[in-house]
Amino acid sequence: MKRAIDIVAALLALILFSPLMAMIGLVIRIKMGKPIFFIQQRPGFQGKPFNLYKFRTMASNRDARGRLLSDEARVTPLGNVLRKYSLDELPQLFNILKGDLSLVGPRPLLMEYLPLYTPRQAKRHQVKPGLTGWAQINGRNTISWDEKFELDVWYVENRSLILDIKILIKTVEKVLRSEGINQPGKATVENFNGSKITSKEG
Repeated sequence: MKRAIDIVAALLALILFSPLMAMIGLVIRIKMGKPIFFIQQRPGFQGKPFNLYKFRTMASNRDARGRLLSDEARVTPLGNVLRKYSLDELPQLFNILKGDLSLVGPRPLLMEYLPLYTPRQAKRHQVKPGLTGWAQINGRNTISWDEKFELDVWYVENRSLILDIKILIKTVEKVLRSEGINQPGKATVENFNGSKITSKEG
């Protein structure tokens, strides 16, 4: 049932937002050039990798040695607007149709984080990742990694259709208010370098 809801909702959203997505793609092409999309491998259900789609929000500026500048230096004004209203996430509707994502679930993070999780934190991969999730409506990028993972695991252990509906409604509210987009003073969230909590689970 969850998969059927994901497909129907993603199709309807794509129909509704296709003019907006086309306009965003055109503006990115004019303002930042190619590529229009940012594509990155992320872990999905049971950690299986897939390609996550986003609209590009950063330029490719490099220093004299050819190294990419910091995220703060590369996020463009257009990128800031797209991130503020989560418009950069719209291409993930295609990920939902493909079956990589669900509407609701723990957000897919980076492949390099997989070996850093405690056994309890790794439970976040027992369900399909989501476009939004319990952690996203309870602090998103303003809370610590340990808090975020605990919220993800709580969702895995308590998931239901009613909870998913509640999360979707709260997500719309959060997006309209532009809450929790970035950590204070940063363009993106800091990398996860391992938990400070020691798990007793085997």
